Amino acid sequence: MTLNSVLSALEAAPFATAISQGSLAFPWIESIHVLAIVTVVGVVVTMDLALLGFGSHTASLRRLLQESNIVTWGAFAVALVTGFLLFSSAATGYAANPAFQIKFAAMALAGVNMLLFHLASARQGQAWESLPQPPARAKIAGLISLSCWIVVVGAGRWIGFLT
Repeated sequence: MTLNSVLSALEAAPFATAISQGSLAFPWIESIHVLAIVTVVGVVVTMDLALLGFGSHTASLRRLLQESNIVTWGAFAVALVTGFLLFSSAATGYAANPAFQIKFAAMALAGVNMLLFHLASARQGQAWESLPQPPARAKIAGLISLSCWIVVVGAGRWIGFLT
């Protein structure tokens, strides 16, 4: 079984066909997807700017991360489900789309960056609280994350132009 046959089978699934052939499903799912992405990116950009030392947050960076965690992960889950539904409607086309591939790679890099950052901050986060500015590695993580999410949004916008 090849990847192309799996993608073709996904496209042929009744829910995917309903999305691609219906007049309302795709735009509604896409709207929810965009709102979820805006929420994720909005929170992530706020965190990234704080990591870069911008902004005047009265709460500590660690507290800010903890308080925004549920919103970010909830919105990401919605974006993941709606993104899968949108993808399923034309899986073979999206999989071959360079903008989709770039978006997917940037999300993967953002995820690895986040994982590494959280592993480091779990060990050293308390020490960062007393510093006047985040340490260099936190700023680098923030810059990588901000760059990845800019690419995710930009590539996501271009997907429709390259299908």
